Amino acid sequence: ENPVYYVQYGHARLASIARQAEEKGVKAGELATAQLSLLTSPEEQKILKAIAAYPALVQDAAAELAPHKIVYFLQELAALFHSYYNKHKVLSDDAALSSARLWFCASLRVVFHNGLVLLGMSAPEQM
Repeated sequence: ENPVYYVQYGHARLASIARQAEEKGVKAGELATAQLSLLTSPEEQKILKAIAAYPALVQDAAAELAPHKIVYFLQELAALFHSYYNKHKVLSDDAALSSARLWFCASLRVVFHNGLVLLGMSAPEQM
């Protein structure tokens, strides 16, 4: 029920994915060579659009002195991610897709971390 906890859990889950990849020896590789065009699922597309809108949302929230906008955004993004996570495997036998999804998860993790820090909250690596 706590929206901040939900976002923190998303951040911790993303950190867990990164740890699992490292343990399995799966590497994202270089961003410049990642086949990000493989991120075609409707869920991935929706999350990518939300991530792209994040900088403008932060500017608006700051200009309007409305931090609740960031809270709502992060809560919605966390819901999108948790739904995505339940439908799609990040690490798979397809190395190119795994690489693209690891970069996807890394970008999402940055947004969660940044948003939580902006709100004065912690961004835990584990929960």
